[in-house]
Amino acid sequence: MIKIVNYGSGNIQAILNIYKQLDIECIVADNPTQLAGATKLILPGVGAFDETMQELLDSGFQAELNRLVLENKIPVLGVCVGMQILGNRSDEGKLPGLGFIDGEIKKFDSKIFIQKPHLPHLGWNSIQPSKEHSIFDNIDFEQGFYFLHTYYFSCNSKEDILASTEYGIEFSSAVNHGNIFGMQFHPEKSHNNGVQVFKNFANL
Repeated sequence: MIKIVNYGSGNIQAILNIYKQLDIECIVADNPTQLAGATKLILPGVGAFDETMQELLDSGFQAELNRLVLENKIPVLGVCVGMQILGNRSDEGKLPGLGFIDGEIKKFDSKIFIQKPHLPHLGWNSIQPSKEHSIFDNIDFEQGFYFLHTYYFSCNSKEDILASTEYGIEFSSAVNHGNIFGMQFHPEKSHNNGVQVFKNFANL
């Protein structure tokens, strides 16, 4: 069963609505004990890195997430800031991330942009897969996905880059290491492409 980790951040209802539309069972876990029986996990996230990490720490989820993801190898999908907290640290804050994927969260350098407003990266943009994976089956890469962010995931290993996007620079818009997935864009706001990603994740 897919379980959305509710630590107080992210557009949970939109994800639930998509899975209801797909007729795929998905529920919200409000505390660590409710993660029991999960076969897939989703980490939503909206807002700042430190705020999101603090909510995760205060909710008591971290130890159980470590066990399920790192030991039991249950697939996990981090969305937006939920992706960023998969890394080691962020320029946006001081707290350590989960460290599930080796990398740091960096802020776009505003000096590289000609047109303004340049930050945040807002709206639709295409993505370019860096490796083949079933999570991107039947995706229209040119149409792409909806983005809203000022920071991006910088992987320390190119092998962990699942897809990249151009915005002043080429940055990692999706990452993957084994059973761990992160997407900087918002699938829940990306119409057919987003629905397809959530369906593909369910089918992993």
